[in-house]
Amino acid sequence: MDINKVLYKLGIEELNLMQQETSDAILHSSNDVLVLSPTGSGKTLAYLLPLTERIDASVDEVQAVVIVPGRELALQSQQVLASMGSGLRSLALYGGRPTMDEHRQMMKTRPQIVFATPGRLNDHIDKGNFSVESVAWVVIDEFDKCLEMGFRDEMSRAMEKFYNAKRRVLLSATEADEIPSFVNMGKISRVDFLIEDEQVSERVGINIVKSPVKDKLDTLQRLLRSFGDQSTIVFLNFRESVERTEEYLNSLGFSTSAFHGGLEQAQREAALYKFSNGSANVLIATDLASRGLDIPDVENIVHYHLPLGEDAYIHRVGRTARWDALGTTYFILGPDEYLPEYIEGEPQEFVIPERLPSPAPPKMVTLYIGKGKKDKISKVDIVGFLCKKGGLEKQEIGKIDIKERYCYVAVARKRVREVLRNVQGEKVKGVKTLIEVVK
Repeated sequence: MDINKVLYKLGIEELNLMQQETSDAILHSSNDVLVLSPTGSGKTLAYLLPLTERIDASVDEVQAVVIVPGRELALQSQQVLASMGSGLRSLALYGGRPTMDEHRQMMKTRPQIVFATPGRLNDHIDKGNFSVESVAWVVIDEFDKCLEMGFRDEMSRAMEKFYNAKRRVLLSATEADEIPSFVNMGKISRVDFLIEDEQVSERVGINIVKSPVKDKLDTLQRLLRSFGDQSTIVFLNFRESVERTEEYLNSLGFSTSAFHGGLEQAQREAALYKFSNGSANVLIATDLASRGLDIPDVENIVHYHLPLGEDAYIHRVGRTARWDALGTTYFILGPDEYLPEYIEGEPQEFVIPERLPSPAPPKMVTLYIGKGKKDKISKVDIVGFLCKKGGLEKQEIGKIDIKERYCYVAVARKRVREVLRNVQGEKVKGVKTLIEVVK
């Protein structure tokens, strides 16, 4: 696999130093690998790039298992692999849907890599749904979070089954107090990019915004209007607060997505999809969104509620200034609130301008196309159809997500009416299908 072609496809000029060292450790040694690097530094790509060079594409068996703490990271890691264009087949395995349905997908897909939460991984192993004998690589991503969330016993059960595994890779955003014996690490190549005296990236600007009253909603909406169409995550500490804030902002004309643990999995996936593809400018979320979500180009992090400790703050701010980008974080402080003592750096007071524009519409709109994988529809088919029949330029087409029976595609908002008019009655791969805007 040509790494330069992969990076070009992903829009990345070059790997950062951590990614280069991780790749070297995986490719040019026989050691197990421990990667310690801050949130947002690109650890998923760091292990996937070299791993794809070690998987045998001609073998239709699971050769690598990636254990992750949550469904969102399983899905996003799978999407990163798909976007690399390696040709390897993968599957995300997680709770909230029948194990039998995943097994059917597994038999059809014959994945060579699986991304799995610990409990669901054990379900499949116990049922003999794939052969553990062929697994040569075991990766534990967000290792610290897996332990923090109480998955020690489940991970231990899974690890003892991978008796043929030749290499293990652990990735963490915090220093590990210990590596439990069940991981069975051998000689370790350590890639350590944790900097003790750097709390958050120096590329993140820190601002204070003062709210004259305890209820900060009006201050929040004015702050968001000052951002224009920039991509922003607003963090709150309670599900009910997320729902109340989203309802308020929507009533004013903002385009938002809500994300918290009380939503169904499909609702969370849809919320993230709208935000990550540019069809919503604002993601309103609890701290569930502060770890394991790889959403590029988030320009602003707003703390509506103060973080519940330094660790929560670090992971919230880790959603911006990813790779070499710049970012800004804003603390909205009520009359009786003060900046936590653990905040390092030199915060500046941000004064919201008096004259503000209306809420900015998002740059993109998501279209629903009623054909998917079962109809043998590919991303190339979608791009070709929208360019040839819809009249779009390639740069006006954003993220494409193809499901079993339908697909979503982001297109430039300014062209959406013209596109819908142009494609009315047209066929995708010779078949008429429903094409409409996702509300």
